[in-house]
Amino acid sequence: MARNKFDIDENLESPFDIRHFRRALVYIKRQKKPMIIALVLSAFSAGIGLSAPLILQHVVDVTIPAKETAALIGWSGLMLATIVVSVILATIRSRIMTRVGQDIIFEIRTDLFKHLQELPFQYYDDRPQGKILIRVVNYVNSVSDVLSNGIINFILEILNLLFIAIFMFAVNVQLSLVILAGLPVFIAIMMLIKTRQRRAWQAVSNKSSNLNAYTQESISGIRVTQIFTREKVNESTFTRLSTNYRKEWMRTMYLNFLVPFSVDNLATIVGTCIFLVGLLTLEPGAATFGVILAMSGYAARFWQPILNLSNIYNSFINGVAYLERIFETLDEPVTVSDVPKARELPPIQGNVTFDDVTFAYDPGHNILEHLNFNVKAGESIALVGPTGAGKTTIVNLISRFYNITGGKLLIDGHDIAEVKLKSLRSQMGIMLQDSFIFSGTILDNIRYGRLDATEEEIIAAAKTVCADDFIREFENGYKTEVNERGSKLSQGQKQLISFARTLLANPRILILDEATSSIDAQTERLLQKGLNELLKGRTSFIIAHRLSTIKNCDRIMYVSDRGIAESGSHDELMAKRGRYYKLYTAQKMEA
Repeated sequence: MARNKFDIDENLESPFDIRHFRRALVYIKRQKKPMIIALVLSAFSAGIGLSAPLILQHVVDVTIPAKETAALIGWSGLMLATIVVSVILATIRSRIMTRVGQDIIFEIRTDLFKHLQELPFQYYDDRPQGKILIRVVNYVNSVSDVLSNGIINFILEILNLLFIAIFMFAVNVQLSLVILAGLPVFIAIMMLIKTRQRRAWQAVSNKSSNLNAYTQESISGIRVTQIFTREKVNESTFTRLSTNYRKEWMRTMYLNFLVPFSVDNLATIVGTCIFLVGLLTLEPGAATFGVILAMSGYAARFWQPILNLSNIYNSFINGVAYLERIFETLDEPVTVSDVPKARELPPIQGNVTFDDVTFAYDPGHNILEHLNFNVKAGESIALVGPTGAGKTTIVNLISRFYNITGGKLLIDGHDIAEVKLKSLRSQMGIMLQDSFIFSGTILDNIRYGRLDATEEEIIAAAKTVCADDFIREFENGYKTEVNERGSKLSQGQKQLISFARTLLANPRILILDEATSSIDAQTERLLQKGLNELLKGRTSFIIAHRLSTIKNCDRIMYVSDRGIAESGSHDELMAKRGRYYKLYTAQKMEA
């Protein structure tokens, strides 16, 4: 996926590549049986429908002149029966293909979502969420019909053309050639507009993606928007993006309408020519009025498959462009994954060792260089230092959210690059500054990391972190429904719920990244007892802005200059009167 912002188009100008369609056949083959049934039903429906002009010819040329009233009623009944049977078969086929299309959507979307769950943090660091979302929803919807109905309809329309041609030439050769005479004109028109159509649809996709990305970003940041009264500016940006989308859509529709416009006019001209040729140029008796009527009916039927095939072709070309983007996402490498022969990490004590660790988000720009330190099981480590020095990077590496560039990171002597991710992360608890709350009940949010926890265990965890009191104040208590991102909760309440969620998971290594930043001082004092229980017997890494909260940590590390500039207890570092001393005294003076 192109790394861009909401106002930069994704490049969809890739050439047609049949490999993407071949790859999509995997999903199609799974639906082979119902698709064959639908194709057979469609063929029967088309064949029955094509008999109608022949019945009309016989009635006009034979039955009516002979004044055979009983026969006329019989032929009328037969005509009605062909219509009813054709409609029934088409309805059954439509229901089958609707299910097939939805099954294909389900399978592609499931594969996409599963892959997105496994992609590393770095994949999401540089991509607008809206442009990821549109691939899972819109693009999959766009290709499903091409992969299901598109293939069936393509085969069906080819069969239709073949059947119609056979019926036409069986009725009258000369008038059949008149019908075919309009085909070269239509092909010429399609050749002129096909490239412009494809580019136009790609432009629509680009503008739709941009609009989707900005809308998602705006909704997520609505509080910031209203705080800074940016509504008018954002509205202007949205209007510009929406106008661009509307402009491309209208241009695309203009090109699309050229196809049915051309077909309708060609069909009208051909239909007129049939009557002119049949009545004025052919020898008397060469074409009866019934024959001319039948050929007129076949002419109308002949151009409909042509129109359908042109639409299928356009959808197919556009669908392949969408498939490319879908498969591009599916092919995005899962760089942080279990290596071959990865082993289970056994229950850990919590010893952590950084052995000559180097790390860079972007090649050539190291955040950490040759980092070495050892943490004993049960130690509490505080990480302090300037913004961007690498404090959060260190704790992210312990959880292996990123692969280190060089060196080794060991837990209880096990290289974390060689153990299974699930066995590693299941023994860790991570609390972030931005505590994410999922839509659902408070009970479900606390249980999120341990689905087998009982309600009693959940309540006990909430009491430990001082969340029980405010939860019970809600009308439905722990069964209270919260919105996406916990919009009905204060930031402090969300963090306390996240604390309970982390405690319930009973991790051996605990990471607190500015986890108490949104909790007021009074609540923090109440929580401190719970935190002491939470930290007891666990290796912990704490990143905190308020240095007073980490004074009692076993060791404080000052992160700077791509490594650990200072390390020691609070008293030891204060005695050194170095960087930590300056930071602590400056913060104390500000207070």
